[in-house]
Amino acid sequence: MSVENPVSGTRLTLDLWHPNCWAIEATEQVRGGVLAHAVYHSPATSDQGTSSVNGLFTAFGDSEAEVEQLLGTISESSRAGELQELQERFGRQRNAPGNVVREFFLEYDPADMVCPTLLEHGFVHSAPVRIEDGREEWQVCFAGERTNIEPALEDVESDSGADVNVASITTSDSPSSARENRLDSLTAAQRDVFEHARESGYYEWPRETSTRELAADLDVSKTTLLEHLRKAEAKLLDP
Repeated sequence: MSVENPVSGTRLTLDLWHPNCWAIEATEQVRGGVLAHAVYHSPATSDQGTSSVNGLFTAFGDSEAEVEQLLGTISESSRAGELQELQERFGRQRNAPGNVVREFFLEYDPADMVCPTLLEHGFVHSAPVRIEDGREEWQVCFAGERTNIEPALEDVESDSGADVNVASITTSDSPSSARENRLDSLTAAQRDVFEHARESGYYEWPRETSTRELAADLDVSKTTLLEHLRKAEAKLLDP
């Protein structure tokens, strides 16, 4: 009996919500976003006998005020422990999202994490998690046959109470384009404006729309649209 070779090295982008997450709750309430980089276990506390985890995160937004409000909302969350902000680095990566970024450590309950459930069902985290507008974006690799992805995601939802949508799926022989990687460096507002401009023919010759029409479509001022569009173009065109 011949067996068809399974497709291996499957990569997915997951659009995910799960309960009891301080970052999801904070970004639902205020603007800005969070990148989750690394998580490590803290020693068990002597009085409670329970463990916690610490994570390294980046808060990002369009302005200092926006990021300050986001950090304040996180600090006030009953699901978050002490927030320890890192000193600003000399320079930062140009592809970091947002016009303003601030890094911090945060301690929280590992029971509120969805990562162990994803790992249990074969989804291996491959990039920082991006949290905006009350949703998480996970870049993962699936360690198994492609036909098993759907039932594995159903198990993740059942075990964690999560809501999971597949935003994209590729195999190891079709890597994501440089353009897609650069799009990840945009804020949500910058990406929305740029994508709408591109889809509306703003970059065609001759142009099929104007900045005034784009601003009206998105219900923003022309000044705001131009600010987002120029910053998006600078990130996407920067060599």
